[in-house]
Amino acid sequence: MRDCSMRSMKLLLLVALAAAALGAAALWATRPVAVRAAVATRGPAVQAVYATGTVEPVLWAKVGPLATGRLAAILVRDGAEVEAGQPLARLDDREARARLAELEAREKYWREELARQTQLAERGFASRDSRDRAQSEHLQLQASIAAQLQRIADLTLVSPMQGIVLRQDGEAGETVESKTTLVWVGQPRPLRITADVDEEDIPRVQPGQVALVKSDAFVGQVLRGTVAEITPKGDPVAKSYRVRIALPHDTPLKIGMTTEVNIVVREVADALLVPAGALRGAGDARHVFVVDGEHARRRTVAVGIEGRALAEILGGLDAEARVVVDPPARLVDGARVRSTPP
Repeated sequence: MRDCSMRSMKLLLLVALAAAALGAAALWATRPVAVRAAVATRGPAVQAVYATGTVEPVLWAKVGPLATGRLAAILVRDGAEVEAGQPLARLDDREARARLAELEAREKYWREELARQTQLAERGFASRDSRDRAQSEHLQLQASIAAQLQRIADLTLVSPMQGIVLRQDGEAGETVESKTTLVWVGQPRPLRITADVDEEDIPRVQPGQVALVKSDAFVGQVLRGTVAEITPKGDPVAKSYRVRIALPHDTPLKIGMTTEVNIVVREVADALLVPAGALRGAGDARHVFVVDGEHARRRTVAVGIEGRALAEILGGLDAEARVVVDPPARLVDGARVRSTPP
């Protein structure tokens, strides 16, 4: 009898615990879900293509040596005004001039030998072959002298255009290679931005579109430009296309600055906007949760322009509706909620 009584007490205790657990679960299920809610507003919506780029002159050129050599002299400095054809720098030409002197000496010898062989051939004391050989040697040396003179001329770097020295690198005595740029020459105005646009976005970019420009040098300022050119051939490695952004004449941007560019491809002046974090789902199943009194209601919506902060709602939502921002995973249609501002 005692064992039977103990078993009965244990059974009653288990039943009580189960009832308590069910009661707690029921209480938890009816407990309001804490959410943050924001009011849908009206305002401008902009769809843009993002890119990064560098500010550069429209007219400019890089000047460097054609061959490796020692830099003998820098003839201009940063900011100097230059004319087309003006010398900018000079490489050491002593070895090249020594070679020229050697060629000129040999040319003189064969010029005199050609004259002598011509006279002998006319008198019948020399063969025509000897005269032809002297003439061939003389012509070859004349060509070598012309080529050597060009090599010496190439050791002096000249400006290809009128403008200013945008930047000058290198000092006298340094050894420079053919791929080295020693002087950047260009005109300080007008300026443009050369930007790289992803190949997935390039079909939406057209000349004449407005570009909104930001630079770390001008914090908080949004500058404007215009799409001027789109390169017909993209870069298959980087999977991008080069886009030129024309800048106004009074732009505060300077040559060489890095920029972030948003090319405006679509703009709506008066759009219904909600926080981007309120959207859930994909494709035709996009939806938001709306706070209706003490409950959350799921609303299927049509989405237009989407940004990192805001999204345009084309249909399915009333103006000034209170939408749940970053809805919890356990939030379902009809759930009780307790909302606070985001």
